Parts: sequence; structure tokens; C-alpha cells
Amino acid sequence: MSEAAMPVRRKVVIVGAGDVGASFAYALAQNGIADEIVLIDARREQAEGQALDLAHGLPFCPPATIRAGDAGDYATATVIVITAGAKQRHDESRLNLLARNAAIMRQIIDDVVAQNSEAVVVVVSNPVDILTHVALRHSGWDKGRIIGSGTVLDSSRFRYLLGQRCGVDVRNIHAYILGEHGDSEIAAWTMTHVAGMPMDSYCVLCHDCEDWHKTRAGIVEEVRRSAYHIIDYKGSTCYGIGLAFVRIVGAILRDEHSVLTVSCLLEGEYGLNDICLSVPCVVSRSGVSRIVVGDLSSEEMNGLRQSSAVLLKTLQELDGADGG
Repeated sequence: MSEAAMPVRRKVVIVGAGDVGASFAYALAQNGIADEIVLIDARREQAEGQALDLAHGLPFCPPATIRAGDAGDYATATVIVITAGAKQRHDESRLNLLARNAAIMRQIIDDVVAQNSEAVVVVVSNPVDILTHVALRHSGWDKGRIIGSGTVLDSSRFRYLLGQRCGVDVRNIHAYILGEHGDSEIAAWTMTHVAGMPMDSYCVLCHDCEDWHKTRAGIVEEVRRSAYHIIDYKGSTCYGIGLAFVRIVGAILRDEHSVLTVSCLLEGEYGLNDICLSVPCVVSRSGVSRIVVGDLSSEEMNGLRQSSAVLLKTLQELDGADGG
């Protein structure tokens, strides 16, 4: 590769300059981990407007370049974050919408591959697990280089609710939501720790729950319904999402080897095959460098298998709609 084509060390390209993409760019600019932030959108003026608005705040942020770009920027990107997707039309079926978004995803991946990009791709567009699978299958790349944002935000919501319930700083809680980023996701209680102690051990000391198992079910349901509640209140979610993406992209740019519940392709891990869903993964400069296979209870494993089955059914429906 020529010197001119060498990737910028910390260049992040955001595909999709709507509310989610712009919120991520805003959080990324404030964090200071990217040297260059490029916004791409099918509506060029949308990307130009968002970039200019953000650039006007640069005097209050760590040094960076923020601009609108095009597919040529994929060639020198370190990370490409895909938030683009179609909106559902009136009376359009879920499957037709999914098929349109899959087509959009394949076109973006074609453009990325055509530029001989060496970037890690993070898929954010929903349904994220299905579209991550579509992107990976279409690219032909190593599975670690294309990952989905998965349940990183769901896990953050889980930790927040546990912190509120237990009266403990959320930063002293380790907890994961696994499976589909959606209604079939599960809480990995066997992997949940508060103040370094397994959840069950902490609860024995706490004595603050009359029926902890009932409380657990309520917390998990609140995690699952969080996005719906926020959308009912204000029309969309963007801030928590933007911060979650900064966490994922930061782990890549800094080569942190952080454990995050991103969506990745499973090939036998947890007894599951040929499906993208969220499990604890080591995220580094190369994307997912390792999948962490933890011990789950039989109930949790059943839930994870059911979540996988939901996604596999959707993939089969999509393949049928696409003609195989």
C-alpha cells in the first residue's frame, strides 16, 4: 500500500447523518479519540449541514477535523460506523422493510470493499444482528472485522437499573445482556457482579429484596422496554446510543481489548452456529479478537438458544424474500 493510501490513524467514517449518526458524531467529537470524523449520507446536504453544525463547536472540543465526505473516504478509514437505513413506509411489512435495509447494507459494503478499505466496520442499523450477518456474508471478510453494536447499550441500561436498585455506583457493576438486540434478549445473571461479588452473594448481604427473583424479572423487562418508553416520551433515542457507540469505537481505536457485548458471528461458541448475536467479546484494533465463552445456567442457555432461533427464522425469511 502506498504512503498516500495508508489509513489515517484515528479516522472514523459515519455512514448515515440522521439523528443517530449525528448524536454519535457529537459524542465522539467531545471525547477526543478521533482525529478525523467524516459524515456520509445519501442526502449530501444532510451530511454537510450536520458536519458544519458540529464543526462550529470545535473550539470547545479536543482538536479534530469534522467534514462531510463520500465513498472515497472508506479507503483511509480506521473505523466505519454504519447507521444508515430506510424508514418504514405506510402499510409496508416488516419483511419488506428488512429487505430494503439489507439492500442498502449490501450497497454500502460493496462501496467499502471497492475502496480496499482496511477499516473495522461497526453496524448500527437495525435490526442490527440481521444486518451484521448480511454485511459480513456479503463482504467475505474475516468475521472479526464486521461487528454489530449489539447489546452494548442494553447492557448499559441493565447496569444502570441494577445500580439504582442496589444503591451502588454503576461503575462498580459488571453485567451483560446477551442474544438478540430485541425482545428475545436475555440477562446473564451468572455473569453479574456487584462490588466484585456474584449477584447472589451480594444480595445475601444486602437484605433489601423481599422477592429477588420477581425483582430480577422486572429489571430485565424494563431493559427490554427502555427504548419503547423513551420513544413514547420523546419520539426517538439518541444520546445513550451515541455514547454506547463511542465506547465501542474507542475500544477499537485505542486497541483496548475491552470486553463488550457486541454482535458477532458465532461458529460453535455457546453451541450456536452461523448466526450473529451478542455475547461477551474482546474488542481491539482488529475488531473482535476473541469471543469469551462464559458459564451460563441451563435457563440462560435455553434463552440464548431461543434468541438465536428467532434470528435464524428472520434470516431465513429474508433469504426467501431475496430469492435465496
